[in-house]
Amino acid sequence: MSTQQEAAADDDSATALLQLMWLASPALPVGGFSYSEGLEAAVERLGLTDGEQVGEWLLDQLHLALARSELVVLAQAMRAWREADLERVAQLNAWVLQTRETSEQRQQTEQMGRSLVEWMRNQALATEHLDWLVQQDPTYPVAFALAASVTPATVRDGLLCFAFGWAENMVQAGVKAVPLGQNAGQRMLRRLTTEIPLAVDHAMAMTDETRQAFCPMLAILGAQHETQYSRLFRS
Repeated sequence: MSTQQEAAADDDSATALLQLMWLASPALPVGGFSYSEGLEAAVERLGLTDGEQVGEWLLDQLHLALARSELVVLAQAMRAWREADLERVAQLNAWVLQTRETSEQRQQTEQMGRSLVEWMRNQALATEHLDWLVQQDPTYPVAFALAASVTPATVRDGLLCFAFGWAENMVQAGVKAVPLGQNAGQRMLRRLTTEIPLAVDHAMAMTDETRQAFCPMLAILGAQHETQYSRLFRS
């Protein structure tokens, strides 16, 4: 490879990294910070009182929920978007909608999906697909897959980005809901980032037959959150 080719490859790699950092940023206007995904109810109902307990809860959620559901859909949807297989995208989007077990879970994925579509429209990204996607009631993993698919990033890197963004939001939810100090939050984030690559590799190995969304305790806590007397988060 010539020096010029190496420089071009480095530029592509840097571009992909920066675009993924942008998608994972808490500043992305999709509202992820306003959801706790059942964690706030767990703090009240299960008595999570310190960073160790919240960290264990989030690790379980990463491996038992995210790695078997949203991350699997994201990997499959990124490939489908790059192949312009809209029928496959629609099937994956419908599966996400059908597997949200509470009204708050469904509200979250729809609201964040719509917000990400509007962000892409404002950034003039993937404009040829946005009107079609709006008609599908876009879910967040499928919309995120579209945004990631137009970058030079690999599918695995797209999943790492999505999982890290989820981890940051969830850690901040724990810091606010318990509440905890920022140092405790950083320790939780460190534990999650150590486990995220394992969760991503698990997700990438799954198929339609093994993909699942079965987390009954999370569903129960999500339903209880809907009537929780005092709450900070929308789910």
